[in-house]
Amino acid sequence: MRRIATLTLNPAIDGACEAERVFPTHKIRTNNERYDPGGGGINVARVVARLGGEAEAYYLAGGVTGAVLDSLIDKAGIARTRIDIHDHTRVSLAVHERASGQEFRFVPEGPLVGDAEWQAALERLTVAECDYLVVSGSLPRGVPDDFYGRARAAMAPRGVKLVVDTSGAALARTLVDGGIFLMKPSQGELEQLIGRKLADVAAIAEAASAFVAGGQVEHVAVTMGHRGAVLVNAGGAFLLPAVPVEARSAVGAGDSFVGAMTLGFARGWSAAEAFRYGLAAGTAAVLTPGTDLCCREDVERILASVPEPEALTIGASAG
Repeated sequence: MRRIATLTLNPAIDGACEAERVFPTHKIRTNNERYDPGGGGINVARVVARLGGEAEAYYLAGGVTGAVLDSLIDKAGIARTRIDIHDHTRVSLAVHERASGQEFRFVPEGPLVGDAEWQAALERLTVAECDYLVVSGSLPRGVPDDFYGRARAAMAPRGVKLVVDTSGAALARTLVDGGIFLMKPSQGELEQLIGRKLADVAAIAEAASAFVAGGQVEHVAVTMGHRGAVLVNAGGAFLLPAVPVEARSAVGAGDSFVGAMTLGFARGWSAAEAFRYGLAAGTAAVLTPGTDLCCREDVERILASVPEPEALTIGASAG
């Protein structure tokens, strides 16, 4: 199996808990607290490990909270390479309100990263031993929008395939540089990227196909929540419907999708097989509470009910 590395520039200690009701001013008593190592790339590495693969997590971390993050990653059994920064690692919190069933997520902006610190991360990547590099999550303050493109350039001489799961200016700038193997935006992130709403599945497939036709991306997988997911590549556009389940938390669904799909490719599977695996893992993630990710048993059970992808016709649409 080919090797996977992940990069997380803005990781977090992800806290999760439950409360009967969330309201202002007064103390809110919580229970069922848990803490996990978080941030897109770290979550992807955790998913790969849960599904029987191996991935090394590269990440920026600093301050007292950086040491806590290190210990949580070690507890998860993930190989890791930390790049030190001066500022502290952020702590996020997800609160499940039992009375309403709603989830409240508090996500700090994260540290301010100096030029020497993000440049050290690029230098570390030049010696990373991997075949796939998953760059996932937001860019912290101080890191230039073209960082992921620089990362791809640093890995390109060794033929490393870049998997991108980010949004906003970071995604737009990375697409300018191109050379992306797999990109996984949500429908909302794709709409933000192109600057307009996409009315239906056909419009989503058509919008994604432009990046493939332009040579910027080899595979685009767009997750659409209850409508499933669309995959576009040189072979065409394909739809997988959502698998109906009772959701407990949406946290980590995208990371689970990316981790499983990347692992499928690393195992030598076809794009269709990797796509089905990604959908199964993303679905399995919503079954787990708080900041937990997909469980292998759930993924394998759900995978059995995921059909073969349905071919779509890309053409003019109202989107």
